[in-house]
Amino acid sequence: MSQFQFQGNSANIEPMGAYMRNQFPFLGVKSPDRKLQSRPLLKQSTHQSTQLVLEWVAEFYGRREREYQYLAIDLAVHVAKRLSLQELHSLTPYVSQKAWWDSVDAWRKVFDVYLKAHPEDKLTVFEWFYGHPDFWQRRISITLQLLEKETLDTELLTRAIEADQTTDEFFIQKAIGWALRSYGKFAPDWVRRFLATHELSALAAREAGKYL
Repeated sequence: MSQFQFQGNSANIEPMGAYMRNQFPFLGVKSPDRKLQSRPLLKQSTHQSTQLVLEWVAEFYGRREREYQYLAIDLAVHVAKRLSLQELHSLTPYVSQKAWWDSVDAWRKVFDVYLKAHPEDKLTVFEWFYGHPDFWQRRISITLQLLEKETLDTELLTRAIEADQTTDEFFIQKAIGWALRSYGKFAPDWVRRFLATHELSALAAREAGKYL
């Protein structure tokens, strides 16, 4: 595993870096090729202990190029259902490391996969992110239930949004609108009532009402 290296395309490096505002170095491995190259390693992870896979996650997330952070998160997603609650919690600091919307939203999927297998832990996981001093962590408290429908806890969603209702941070306001927009596809009346009773930013309100 330590010898694993992506084979990138130099022609992709500049445009991929520009898309991320040149905050991270890239090898030039686009998503389809990354998944193809990492498939054997992901397959191998299913037969390894969670402790070992988490060691792989740490190694890859610490590497310089952005594609390795994506690989680390892919590995975490792959093993998420098998993690203990304590092991899952050990992943939360990564959200704040090398943070941008791409990695933070990918980490959200790790916690989503875990909660689908362990719904009884939703409140505990939510509290890890709710009220966190780092807005990237709070973004996950808002989007944690992003793909849920019948199982979405509106009380938790309301708490997360109200805590950051007036936060002057683009990625927080975008997350509020995104979460409401997604739930609005399933429960439009609830979202309409929420919008009528909460004074949201123009960005959040616009995003929330996109499909109403």
